[in-house]
Amino acid sequence: MVCVYCGSETHVNNSRHQKRVNQVWRRRICKNCGATFTTHETADLASALRVKNRGGKLSPLSRDKLLLSLYKSLGHRRTALSDASGLCDTILAKVAKTAQNGVIEATSIIQTATVTLNRFDTAASTHYQAFHRGL
Repeated sequence: MVCVYCGSETHVNNSRHQKRVNQVWRRRICKNCGATFTTHETADLASALRVKNRGGKLSPLSRDKLLLSLYKSLGHRRTALSDASGLCDTILAKVAKTAQNGVIEATSIIQTATVTLNRFDTAASTHYQAFHRGL
């Protein structure tokens, strides 16, 4: 990776795997200017995983689509955005483990989201189920 300040090459000084959010935290130091900065590296799920709907059509996995759906269901909470983001990461981590050949069933995402939401907020779970029952 190149330095965000001068564009020179950097080296990793420290690195840690963040299990909860499935990313790698790295402390980098520029070889030229000596600047220190942190990067958070995550997998690009949209290019790695596909979602199969009931009709059999495959589409890229969209974290944003799930996040927006969760946010709408959690709209009654003051911390709706941060809650939706955390729940989205949890749901994607659970669902990614069930992927077969890079394909995830849409119903699997809906079921996992429903169970996770039900444990977190029953009103949000009911709202989510109302909009995703027919999928």
